[in-house]
Amino acid sequence: MSRKTILRAPAMRAASIQILAFAFVLALAAVAPLLSGRQVTVAVAALLQGVIAALLSRMFRLAPWWLAIQAAFPLALVAMLALQLPPAIFLAVFVALLALYWSTFRTQVPFYPSNPAAWKTVAALLPPGRPVQFADIGSGLGGLVLHLARTRPDSVFTGIEIAPLPWLISALRAKVSPTGARFVRGDYERVDFSQYDVVFAYLSPAAMPALWRKARAEMRSGALLLSYEFAIPGVASHLTMAPTEGGPLLCGWHM
Repeated sequence: MSRKTILRAPAMRAASIQILAFAFVLALAAVAPLLSGRQVTVAVAALLQGVIAALLSRMFRLAPWWLAIQAAFPLALVAMLALQLPPAIFLAVFVALLALYWSTFRTQVPFYPSNPAAWKTVAALLPPGRPVQFADIGSGLGGLVLHLARTRPDSVFTGIEIAPLPWLISALRAKVSPTGARFVRGDYERVDFSQYDVVFAYLSPAAMPALWRKARAEMRSGALLLSYEFAIPGVASHLTMAPTEGGPLLCGWHM
């Protein structure tokens, strides 16, 4: 990953915004006693920094969820410091979050587990009467892949997951319940889609344009790309289904 790509990552932009907001609040705290004769309290400074960071995030068009994160971060940091928790707790939380989300800062794909209703809908869309090569890119805890492997023992179902913790859990689940499911730890962007009849994705809006380009370039004629909840901008789907009433849609594109 290039240095330019890292600097453009939303997490890096969010961190830069927090630093900018902190600098502004620090300057304000320095001049406040001169202007009003009052000191800016830590709580007020944290609140102000969060508000400024959220406004700047909106100005720089970060995704909506970043606004809440930016607003809450300074207050959460002050609260944790006030509790005087042992440093080991912070390290443990950091390691756990890193293992769960791993490269979310780069891929912009957070941990989105699908649900049994979606699994059943996907199962109904698999080509009947012949073995199927299926890939779930960003397979999380492996629920979909394991379900399909039990439903269609004639086929091969592969889960591809880059985050260590979800991959480990899914791999252990496959060991406990031997089926045609297999789980690979890796980046789906480096996987050749041409070997699959069906590719399923539950990613994020930010990932969809690149996913479509990859699918168009690599998936063979007649293959099916499925995406749960997130559509491909500017590309009409060939099929649209609602696994749950009023819930996210499952969209499909035939190659």
